[in-house]
Amino acid sequence: MTQLADRLSDLATDGVRAISFHDIGLPSDLVRDQVQEVAAGPLAPLLAEAVVRACDEADGEWKQVAAAFPAGFAQQRSVLAFTSSLETLLSSAATTKALAKPLNGALLDGFAEQIGRGPLLAAARLEGAVRLAASDAVSPYRVWDLLEELPADGPEDFLERLPRVLGVALDCWSQQETRVATAVRDLLQHLSVDEAADVDALFELGCDRLRTALSSTELVEVSRLVSEARTLFAAAEAAEEARDDAAAYLAVCDAILGFTAHDAAKVSAAADRIDQALERRQAWLHGTHQPVWLQPRRAAEIAWSQLLIQLRAAADLFAADVWMDSWQAIDAVLTAYRAARTIQPLGAREAPGLVTMVEPAVDDGFLRKEGFLRALKHAAEHPADCPRLAFDAAAATAILTRLDARDSHSPARSDPDNSDDEDPEAEVAERERLHRIAPTVVRQLKLKDALSLAANLSDDNLATVEGLAYDSDVARLQADDPLINPLLDGILTRLSEHPDFKGAVRHTFSVLVTQTLLFLKSRADLTRTSLVGPGKRKAPPFDYRRKPEKGHRAATEGDLQRDFHQWLQNGPLHNTVRVEPTDVGMGRADVMVQFGPLRYLTEMKQDSDDNSRAYIESKYLTQEAEYTNTNAPFGQLLVLDLTPKTTSSGTLRIDELAWLTSHRPRGATIDRLVLAGIVTGNRITPSAYSR
Repeated sequence: MTQLADRLSDLATDGVRAISFHDIGLPSDLVRDQVQEVAAGPLAPLLAEAVVRACDEADGEWKQVAAAFPAGFAQQRSVLAFTSSLETLLSSAATTKALAKPLNGALLDGFAEQIGRGPLLAAARLEGAVRLAASDAVSPYRVWDLLEELPADGPEDFLERLPRVLGVALDCWSQQETRVATAVRDLLQHLSVDEAADVDALFELGCDRLRTALSSTELVEVSRLVSEARTLFAAAEAAEEARDDAAAYLAVCDAILGFTAHDAAKVSAAADRIDQALERRQAWLHGTHQPVWLQPRRAAEIAWSQLLIQLRAAADLFAADVWMDSWQAIDAVLTAYRAARTIQPLGAREAPGLVTMVEPAVDDGFLRKEGFLRALKHAAEHPADCPRLAFDAAAATAILTRLDARDSHSPARSDPDNSDDEDPEAEVAERERLHRIAPTVVRQLKLKDALSLAANLSDDNLATVEGLAYDSDVARLQADDPLINPLLDGILTRLSEHPDFKGAVRHTFSVLVTQTLLFLKSRADLTRTSLVGPGKRKAPPFDYRRKPEKGHRAATEGDLQRDFHQWLQNGPLHNTVRVEPTDVGMGRADVMVQFGPLRYLTEMKQDSDDNSRAYIESKYLTQEAEYTNTNAPFGQLLVLDLTPKTTSSGTLRIDELAWLTSHRPRGATIDRLVLAGIVTGNRITPSAYSR
C-alpha cells in the first residue's frame, strides 16, 4: 500500500467527510506520483472527493495533482469503485469542466475490448461518456460514433443496462443528429426482443415515440405516434410487474387520446391511474439512490400529472349538459388550453404536437356547447365581469379567433348541400377526425378502409369502435390463455432440447412462436373484426376462411399470407416484419421476420386434399426445412386447409392445429425444427351445425 492509500484509509476510518488533499497531509510531489495507482484501486472514491475539493476551491497546486486522476481511473476494474468515483466527479461542475477531456478518454479508450472483458464496467463507462457529452462538457462526436457502432449482441450484463443509456441519448440528440438517432432506435428495436433488455427497451421506444409526437406539427402524425407509444408502454407494463413508469406513461397516452375524442370517462380514469402509478413509484423508490442526471425524467412524470388534472376538469365540463358556474367552467378550459402550450414533458423545450392534439379538441368542445360558446364570447368582450382575478383574456380571444377561422374555411358547415362534392379541406378534416378519435383503428386498417368505416359513424360511435380495437390490440400482448400457455410451454420445452436454441435465437424465435400461436387462436374464431383484405370501398373484408358463396372466388395461400403479415405488423413485431419479394423463391407466399442477422421464414401453403399432420409433414416439411440451411435451424409452416367441410366434420381446437415437428435432411447432422400450424378454411357457419 502506498502512503497516499494509507492516509486515505485512515481518514475513512476516522469518519472524515469530504476529504481534501490538505487532510491527507502529504507533500504534493509525493501525492502526484501515487494518484494514478490509487485511482485504479478500491480507494478511488475517497481520492475522487479530494479531487472535487481541489477543483471546487480552485486550489492551483492541488488541481495539478488532481489532473493525474483520469489516467489511473482508466485502469479501474471495480464496478462499485468506478461508479461511486464517477458520481462524485460529475456532481461537481468545476471538476467536470477541468477534467472532462482526459476523463472522456479514460471512459472510451479500449471500450470495445472492455465489453467482453468486463460488461458491467463497460456499461458504466458508456453511461459516464453519455453524461459528459449530454452536459456539453465535451464534444459529442466521439460518443455518437460509439453509439453507431454498439453491438446488437453481447453479454447480458451489458445489454440489460443499454436501454436506459440509449434512451437518454435520444432525449438529448434525437432532433440534433438524425443518423445517430436512427442507429440508436434500431438497436433499441433489437433489444426489445432480447430477454435481458426487452422491457426497458420497450419503455424507451415508447418514450421516443411520445417525444417525436410532441415535436411534430401534423395532427395525423401526432396521433399515429401517440398510438404507437401507447402500445409500447402497454407491452412494457404487461411484460414486467411493478413497471409503474410504463403504467404512468400509458395513462398519459390514454388521457391525451381520450381528451381528443371527448371521452371524459377515459380521461378521468387515466388521470386516476397516473396518480396511482406515481404514488406506487414514489413508495418503491423511497430511500433508494436516484442518479441526479435522471431526475428530469421524474420531473416530467409530475408535469404530466399536473396537465392531466387540467384535462380531466375540461373533459368533465365538455361532458356536462349544464354548468352551475360558467366562469369556473371557462377558467378550467382555458387552463387546459394554456397548459398544453407551457408543459415541457420528456425534457422538450416545446411541445407543438401536444398543442396540435389538445387545441382542436378544445375547439370542438366549445362548438358542441353553444351556451358555453356564448359565455366565452361574453367573457372575452367583458373581462371585468369575471369574478376571478386571473381571467386569461388572451387565451379566450385566441380560441375565438381559431373558431372563427375554422368556420370561415369549412364549406361542410356553411353549405350542407355540397357535402357529396369532392372537398379537399373536408377530406383533410375527416382524416384528422379519424386520427384524433380512433388512432388504433387507423393502425389496424388501411387509411382508406378506416375512412370508409368512419364516414357513417358519429364521434361517439367512432370512439366506441376505437375502444374495441384498442382492447383487442392490448389483449394480444398477453398470452395468458388456458389453451395457449400449455401449448407454448410444451413447444418451448422441445425447442430447448435443440443445441442451437440459445441466446438471441431463443429470445427471438420464442417471440415469433408466441405471436403465431395467438394468430392461429384468433383465426379459429369466425368473427371478422380483425380481418383486413382487398375489396371495394365500404365492402367488408374478404374472409378467406369461409366456404365461398356461389360466384365468389376461392381462397388462396396469398390470403393467408396477407392476413398473417397484417397480424404481425399490428403487434409487437411490427418493426421487424417484411414480406418476401415475389422474385425470390419463384413467387412463393412467404413472410420473413428478421431480427438483425437472424431470419425466420414462415412458409404459406394451401391444400384441398388432406389436413392430417402426417400428410402435411410428408408433403411440405422437407421444403420448409431447406429454408433454414443458411440461418438458424428454425422456421414455420402455415397451411390453409381447403378440404371440404360438412356439418359432421366439426372444427379442431388450437392445440390440435399447431405442433412442433422436426426434419433432418439427408446427410445432415443437425435437426431442423418447424412450427406447423393449420388455418381452417372452407368453413361453414356454426349455426349450420344445428340444422
